Amino acid sequence: MKLIQTAERVAHTDASDNVIYQRSLLAYLETANIIHGKVLEIGTGSGYGLSLIASKVDKLVTIDKHKTNISLPPSEANKVEFIQMNIPPLTGIADNEFDFVITFQVIEHIQDDKKFVSEIFRVLKNKGKLIVTTPNSPMSLTRNPWHVREYTSTELKQLLEAKFQSVKALGVFGNEKAMNYYAKNAEAVRKITRFDILKLQYRLPRWLLQIPYDILNRLNRKKLLNQNQALVSDITHHDYHLSEANDTCFDLFYIAEKSV
Repeated sequence: MKLIQTAERVAHTDASDNVIYQRSLLAYLETANIIHGKVLEIGTGSGYGLSLIASKVDKLVTIDKHKTNISLPPSEANKVEFIQMNIPPLTGIADNEFDFVITFQVIEHIQDDKKFVSEIFRVLKNKGKLIVTTPNSPMSLTRNPWHVREYTSTELKQLLEAKFQSVKALGVFGNEKAMNYYAKNAEAVRKITRFDILKLQYRLPRWLLQIPYDILNRLNRKKLLNQNQALVSDITHHDYHLSEANDTCFDLFYIAEKSV
C-alpha cells in the first residue's frame, strides 16, 4: 500500500499540494496561449495539464517514465498519444517532428541535461519552440535529493543557448499571498534543518536522502495546511505571474526557438 505520495508528482487531489499545484498550473495556462500544431510533452506526471494542452493542438504526444492511466474526454483523447519511456534519448521519435516541445519540472531530474536539450532540438521543426520550467535554485529552501541539479537563471540560459539561437528567459513570480506562504514554509524548513548540524543533506548520496526528504516534505505541507488552511487553500494561479527571470522567481520559464 502506498502510504505517502511523493511530493515530486504534484496533483490537485491533495489539499496540501495546492500552492505547488497552482504555481505549476500557471505554466500550462501560459503555454496553452502559445502552442499549436503538433506538440511533444516530456513528463506527463499526474496529467493535470493534458486537457489544457490537448484542446489547443492538433496532436499531443506525451512521455513519462511511469505508466499512465489518465482519462480524457473523447474529443481530446483521440488527439493524445501516451508513450512510456526513459529519456534521453527520445527513442523512435523522428527528426523535425514537432512544432513545440514542453517539459515542466523535468530537466532537474535528468542526468545528462546536455543530451536532453540536444534531443529536444533534434525533434523540433525549424522555428519550433521548447518551453521548459524548472525550480529556480536561489529560491530553494533545502537540497532536494530527487534533483540531479538545480539551475540559476544564468545557468539554464547558458545550457539552452548552446543549442538554441533564441532564448527568452522568464520566471514565475508570486504576489504577497504567495510570498507569505513561502515565508511560512521557509520558517518550518529551518526548524527541521537546524538539527542537521553536520550538513549531511549536502554530503550524503541522493538515493539515501530521497525517502526521508519525501516524508518530511509531505508532513511539513500537511502541517502548514492544518495550522492555517486559508494560507494554503486560498492561493490560486492568479497569485502567480510571469516576468523577466531573476534570483527571486520561484520557477524558471524559458522559451527557446530552433533556427537552422
